[in-house]
Amino acid sequence: MLNPRHDAMRDHPFRRLAELIANVTPRSNEPHVMLSVGEPQGQPPPLLAETLARNSHLWNRYPLPQGTAELRQAAKAWLDRRYHLPPAMVDPEKHVVPVPGTREPLFMTGLIAVPEEKNGQRPAVLIPNPAYHIYTGAALASQGEAVYLPVTREAGFLPDLAAIDTQLLERTALMYLCSPSNPQGAIASRDYLKSAVQLARRYDFWLAVDECYCELYDKEPPPGVLEACRDLGGGMERVIVFHSLSKRSSAPGLRSGFLVGDASFIQRYILMFSYGGTPLALPVQAASAALWNDEEHVQETRALYRANFAVSEQVLGRHPGYFRPEAGMFLWLEVGDSPAVTKRLWAETGIKTLPGAYMAKPGPDGTNPGAPYLRIALVYDPATTESALRRMAKAL
Repeated sequence: MLNPRHDAMRDHPFRRLAELIANVTPRSNEPHVMLSVGEPQGQPPPLLAETLARNSHLWNRYPLPQGTAELRQAAKAWLDRRYHLPPAMVDPEKHVVPVPGTREPLFMTGLIAVPEEKNGQRPAVLIPNPAYHIYTGAALASQGEAVYLPVTREAGFLPDLAAIDTQLLERTALMYLCSPSNPQGAIASRDYLKSAVQLARRYDFWLAVDECYCELYDKEPPPGVLEACRDLGGGMERVIVFHSLSKRSSAPGLRSGFLVGDASFIQRYILMFSYGGTPLALPVQAASAALWNDEEHVQETRALYRANFAVSEQVLGRHPGYFRPEAGMFLWLEVGDSPAVTKRLWAETGIKTLPGAYMAKPGPDGTNPGAPYLRIALVYDPATTESALRRMAKAL
């Protein structure tokens, strides 16, 4: 008999999407376009391949779980530049560890952060609703209770921290936040992030902040939770932050990112990783350091997504459910019955999107906050994006 957690994990958004359209053959003769997955379609900068080639002599060496000093220092230097941190705040020897992308560490965080009980009760894992499905997987694997915090347009697409019940906070072991948020592209203010940090410290839980979309912004750079920590005195107690090169450098296949935060958590992560993780190969670490040290290619990437935002506004701006996101790579388009619209778009246009209903869970009143929305990944070049959106607009 399967573990019940395994059955719960079958509720995977892309598994459900595959089942939804399994028997549907698109009637369109135009090329199929996959706007369902946030996978950058642009090429990474030549710097990546060049650095890999220069370090090809290192493929025959086992990497250490804590990563190279060069990569940890590059991550620290980027953090200092990006978030205007004091030089002594982030110690690359204590506070930083390279990771194979962020999906794996986001999942493993649940195994590290969630104890068997919290204040004599089953621990809670707080998750924005809707959100990235890995957060739910982490809660299920850790045997914590996944508690979904409603995220609505009226509340700025962020959880209402003040509305969280005190009794729930007292048994909370872990809280996930994402800013800029996936799927809505909402940005948490520095004051909001300070409130989240203070809440984590007051109630003694881990605050895991996913900032993987922080470089894909439309107008202003999103603040980061480390800025909030800086403003609160400079310590990173109870805070873990996730960063990745997948979106920043259009390099999802590199599987490279890093964690930064509370030194005690970083040490726990390295210990667990030494048993069940796969450290980045040394040539990959060298290429990663080069990418974190380079800003020119990021400006080009950011310009591409801004162009796609502009295209989306031009094509869909009159659609009643449209809004231009502040950051990220997705549209969160209100369409009504998102599974039905997804199926119809695939059948009529050959364009695949992700139903927002599959990214969220029904609340206590039975309402699914993602149900009226489609998540549309603007990951292609502007010409392809415009063509796909015009086909969608016609069908809608």
